[in-house]
Amino acid sequence: MLLANILPSWLDPETLIQNYGGWAVVAVIFAECGLFIGFFLPGDSLLFLAGFFSAKGDIWPWWILLPVLFLAAFGGDQCGYMLGRRIGPALFDKPDARIFKQKYVKAAHEYLEERGNVAIPLSRFVPIVRTFMPIVVGVSDIRYRTYVMLDAIGAFVWAVGVTTIGVLVGTFAKEAFDIDKYLLPIVAVVVLLSLLPVALEVRRKRRHAAAAAEASERS
Repeated sequence: MLLANILPSWLDPETLIQNYGGWAVVAVIFAECGLFIGFFLPGDSLLFLAGFFSAKGDIWPWWILLPVLFLAAFGGDQCGYMLGRRIGPALFDKPDARIFKQKYVKAAHEYLEERGNVAIPLSRFVPIVRTFMPIVVGVSDIRYRTYVMLDAIGAFVWAVGVTTIGVLVGTFAKEAFDIDKYLLPIVAVVVLLSLLPVALEVRRKRRHAAAAAEASERS
């Protein structure tokens, strides 16, 4: 079972798709993009697998799947933005709970502060940050028109792009070799790539902290 050692069996992306079909993918992507729920589920691998199984004919055809997933990603973010407008300020004072952690909100806020508006589409490829970014933007003074444009770009590149890769792999590889044999390694690569921005961000912050400490010692 894919990712079975990390997630409960019912949250494993392959299990979700095989048991509940395309609607499960839509629900998780929508939730991950703006409702706090699902931030712990690798949306990247779920999108890839959705495209992969679409190519095999196990769920919706790609010409239905791609626009629906784009709408799910975009709509989820818009919902998150509205939540941010209504309850966003209170989130910065909300105590940690079993699932909700202040560090998630702060990470998204720092990501936006450091990169400016370009962080909105870029955050799509950073797990956890992509869930809380719409809420943080809802608290900020960014114009809604600007946010909608940037968010639509990010939703398209992420939801349509990653799913399309899965479609292409499923289409051109399924006749060449036993797909199931190579599916887990492929998904593992997708998950690792999705975590790469997080690792680079941690490395950058450590270097910045070390440089600041060194400058302080010299002074």
